[in-house]
Amino acid sequence: MTTSASPTAAASPTPAAPHILDNPARAALTGPHAHFAERRGRVLRYPVDVTPWLALPDEPDADDWADVAALAGPGTEVPLLGFRGRVPDDWEVTFRIEGVQFVDDGLAAAPDPEAVRLGPADVPDMLDLVRRTQPGPFLPRTIELGTYLGIRRNGALVAMAGERLRPPGWTEISAVCTDPAARGEGLATRLILAVAHGIRERGETPFLHTGAGNAGAIRLYESLGFRLRRTTAFGAARVPEPLPETRAAVPTS
Repeated sequence: MTTSASPTAAASPTPAAPHILDNPARAALTGPHAHFAERRGRVLRYPVDVTPWLALPDEPDADDWADVAALAGPGTEVPLLGFRGRVPDDWEVTFRIEGVQFVDDGLAAAPDPEAVRLGPADVPDMLDLVRRTQPGPFLPRTIELGTYLGIRRNGALVAMAGERLRPPGWTEISAVCTDPAARGEGLATRLILAVAHGIRERGETPFLHTGAGNAGAIRLYESLGFRLRRTTAFGAARVPEPLPETRAAVPTS
């Protein structure tokens, strides 16, 4: 007499491995941007005059939050870009908005004949353009993160875009902005495609972030060939006062 094999319990699905873009600041600060990293415990951040991105562990615990507080200092507002979890009860959440992350899914990337590479001497003009257009954080040393391209008209900088986070194999396009007087000419589109061309020339893939409510930007990115990868969140919280004994942040290199 033959017997059938005993039924076996269905195998539990293996959880998907985290994607490198799920925590892009951490991937960048432990990879191509490691020379920028300031560290305390498991917490990493960029210098505060480079970019506000701070890299928490995927599941921060109480010690990690204590290290964030030590890095930032009592009463300081800490940007929590890309973090969707809860902050400690004694921290004040100062703002929170929903965001989206897009990845290259068929961009017609190409250099632009009018675009020029911007350097340290251009930073005052770049900061002025950012002040007038509010594309997101751009600080005095942000230009050190990668290539920034701009278009000038009669000597004035009227549009720019550049590179920010660099997780291995990827580069974020950021600081896309156009002077109000020059809008409607497609300058942002041209610069996005030109920056993307440089990223692809290195064998990397472009990605970017924007607010979930920024319908105009989202329409533009989708029309160019970006695909929505995930939703995210941008926020900030204030470190409580008083703060226990702290140590200074130290570079990882």
